[in-house]
Amino acid sequence: MGVLHLVPVPIAAAAAGAAGQGLDAVLPAATRAVACATTYFLAENARSARAFLKAAGHPRPIASLQIIEIGHEPPSGQIDGWLAALRAGAPDGGQDAVLLSEAGCPGIADPGATIVARAHALGIRVVPWVGPSSIVLALMASGMNGQRFSFLGYLPQGQEPLRERLLEVQREAQRGITQVFIETPYRNERLLEAIARTCAPTLRLCTASGLTGADEAIIVQTIAQWRALLARGGGPKLDRRPTVFLLMG
Repeated sequence: MGVLHLVPVPIAAAAAGAAGQGLDAVLPAATRAVACATTYFLAENARSARAFLKAAGHPRPIASLQIIEIGHEPPSGQIDGWLAALRAGAPDGGQDAVLLSEAGCPGIADPGATIVARAHALGIRVVPWVGPSSIVLALMASGMNGQRFSFLGYLPQGQEPLRERLLEVQREAQRGITQVFIETPYRNERLLEAIARTCAPTLRLCTASGLTGADEAIIVQTIAQWRALLARGGGPKLDRRPTVFLLMG
């Protein structure tokens, strides 16, 4: 059997300099080495995967690598075919594969979990490698409860469903359970305004944007402080910037 390696990639463009420059700060040498020793890749996006492998200094011509694009929602009917190359006894089987997201860690707010689950079912060894996760980095930097937390993914888009969901999230946050969620970057400021408008003034909100990048900004304030800041036209510029939101009482 081959091995399915789960390799994180940088979450900020500035961290992916040419020929590996800049990667040292976010990816250990061992993580880069396993990516550079592999020729078969399952990638959320083939273009970003090629850019990462070039930046990591892959010794082979990038065009010679086999990069399968799995997309945002890998179709279950194709997973066995993708994993066939790892299975002993299959034609050209027994080779290793690397699973790559567009940013951060495969399977964590990104595609990959269904592929990993199927690999386990087929008896394929799965190895996770160390690298950046915006969710973990934001939780570390927030000063909020890192022993009891929930990652909620995306909240509803409609105004009333969003308000109702935020009230549910608030109840959990007031119990001391850190609530972690994300939004499509161009809707970040709309979400920030909804949180400030809906949630209790004593609740704490952290916005962590541009993590590991040159424009990284991590702000923690009470909802009352956020309301005052937004009312005078202040606050962070979150539009089209990857941002993690965290709430706790």
